[in-house]
Amino acid sequence: MSLREFVAYLDESSENRYRHRHVRERGTIVEFRIQYEALIAGRWHPVVRYDSAHGQPHRDALHPDGTQTKEWFSSFSNAEVLTLGQRDIMTNWQQYRAVYEKEMGR
Repeated sequence: MSLREFVAYLDESSENRYRHRHVRERGTIVEFRIQYEALIAGRWHPVVRYDSAHGQPHRDALHPDGTQTKEWFSSFSNAEVLTLGQRDIMTNWQQYRAVYEKEMGR
């Protein structure tokens, strides 16, 4: 079993970060969690998360009121959704932050 875990900042202000964790067994991703987090008003807020919890890879859009919107990827492997999620977060984090802040009323 191989565990890889790290945090990477997405901007020079260090107010946006990407949190990554995955477990690999015999070359297969058996578990993963990646998340975009935004520092707003001095507090880290999880905004978008891709993970393999609940036995199936999925994406959670997290909202300031505590609700979540789930999107399931039932016909994809953990590795495929991990890669898809990485690309999505790296490409779209600014849009996710803007929507989240709008939902906060900022």
